[in-house]
Formats: sequence, structure tokens, C-alpha cells
Amino acid sequence: MTDEPSPPDGPDEFPTEEELPDEPVTVDDIDPFTVDDDDFEDIDDFAAAEWKNETTADERIRTVINRTTIPKSAGDIAETAQVSETKARATLNKLAEEGIVRSQQTDSGKLYGRNPEWHLLKQINQLAGSETLVDQIQRVKQELTEYKAKYDATDPEELLISDKELTQNELDDVSHWRTAERELSHLRAAYRLKEAKEQGSTVTEPGDRQTGTQTTTPAGNQPPLQ
Repeated sequence: MTDEPSPPDGPDEFPTEEELPDEPVTVDDIDPFTVDDDDFEDIDDFAAAEWKNETTADERIRTVINRTTIPKSAGDIAETAQVSETKARATLNKLAEEGIVRSQQTDSGKLYGRNPEWHLLKQINQLAGSETLVDQIQRVKQELTEYKAKYDATDPEELLISDKELTQNELDDVSHWRTAERELSHLRAAYRLKEAKEQGSTVTEPGDRQTGTQTTTPAGNQPPLQ
């Protein structure tokens, strides 16, 4: 078998001597921005113009709605995303049909906000694809064990309703404890989803075609979820 040549590490074509600049290029010669900053007195206006120049209208609307926890009107979202209200409303209605956005009709008009359930399912699906999922579960479980031992409590709520006056550091621990509990629930959901996907990936062995026996693709040596 003939060895194939290794792929080149650089470009296929190089500039000719005539195409090279007479003087060497310095950092000052490179402009990372596509918008002339001399046209703006305010840095926020400059950043907004650069954002608009580098993204599409749909991308900006998605970015804004992903950060919208309090429902807003299409006009408010359009202003932030720097698009027309008509464009914003059309895109938001489409995202609502896909389940990414929640819409609600009020006396003052329709309001839009991100759908937390859709984003949670997206997060869990991403976690399910992680190769370190089991390690993450064990890490968070260890963190929770340490909190329980430190405060001799089963959960952060037990600590909050106790007669003990909590310091700021202890209140911070309560917040982190709650976050860890929420993270563990997400990781466990991702683990179950990963198991379901692996169990659903069944193949029929050639010798089993007549009997219809199916064998499941091995899921690896993963410990059972606790």
C-alpha cells in the first residue's frame, strides 16, 4: 500500500514577491474591527454597531431572547436586537412555535420570554453527551456530603430555618449548596437520558434474524446511578 503524502501544514498558495508589502506588517497595521471607531463617541454605540455588523438579525434576536427572563414586547426586543419590530415579531412567533420562546397575550399586547423548560432540556441533552458525566456526578455528590457534614443538616433549608444566626459566609454556603443540589438533579437527568439513548441503540445480530432477538450495544463499565 502506497503511503499518502501528509497534508500540508500551511496554505496551498503563497503570495508572490510582488504581492508582499514593502515594509513589514506590525500590530498597528491590523484592525480587528470592521466598523470605524472614529464614527462613534460612545463605546456602547460602537460595540452595538460592531455587533450588528458581525451578526444576522435572527442571531441578535435569539441572543436577546435567551437573556430575557422577564417577558417583553416585540418592540422592546427589537430595540435591543437592533432590528425592526416586524422582523422581531415574526422571528419570535416562529421561535414560540418551536417551543424555544413563550408568548403570552396581555391587555397591552403580546409579550415574549425564553422558555426555561426548553433551555433546561437543551442543557440536559448536552450534559448527556459529556464523557465525564459520571465524574461530574461524583464530584457534586461529594460536595453535598461535605456541606451536610459541615453543618450537620440534611439540606440547606434545614440550616435556614434553624435557630442559628448565619454569617455571610454561611449564607453563601447555603446558596452554593442549593446550586449543587440543582446541578446534581440536572446531571442525574442527563445520566438517565444517556442510558435511555444507549439502550435504544439496539442492533439485530445476523444469527438472530429468525428469532428477532436483539442485543443492546454495550454502554461501557459505568456504575449504576445512585
